[in-house]
Amino acid sequence: MLEPTPAQPAGPFYPASKPPELDADLVSVAGKPHALGQIALVSGRVLGTDGAPRAGALIEIWQCDFGGRYHHIDDEQEGLPDPGFQGYGAALTDAEGSYRFRTIQPVPYAGRTPHIHVMVSAVGIHRLVTQLYVVGAPSNARDGLFSRLAPDEQRRLLVDFQPAPGTEPGARAGHFDIVVEAS
Repeated sequence: MLEPTPAQPAGPFYPASKPPELDADLVSVAGKPHALGQIALVSGRVLGTDGAPRAGALIEIWQCDFGGRYHHIDDEQEGLPDPGFQGYGAALTDAEGSYRFRTIQPVPYAGRTPHIHVMVSAVGIHRLVTQLYVVGAPSNARDGLFSRLAPDEQRRLLVDFQPAPGTEPGARAGHFDIVVEAS
């Protein structure tokens, strides 16, 4: 039996409206310059607590851009959002429960450690909202949400972004398996 991935708040910046390009590539927006920041490839599998892959699950991610801004009307951080960064992406898991996103390496912003918001939904499972965090980020211990988790829960939400040779120059890749409970 696998332990379910710990739930986390969705936060105030879940998109009020979805971007015109609804895909799993957050760094390439048609007609805009390439997003600022280091490319990060996030992949993993969605599994049930029984270890079985969950095909057809909808994975949504959203995060701030390289300047610490969300593409959300209520984000009051200084500056304008990066027009080349989509800020939100969605993908369906394949038959093996696998998913993959192309985004940027998460960055900190006022009061928060680097993180990416994740939501998983599908027929037959409890919708899960969580956040993935970066292994070794100095601000993890000071983050109000991350620091409240038990050490085992923290471990299950940490992603170790490593160089990803053979993908694109300077890209990093991280693996994040998500374990969901049946409804």
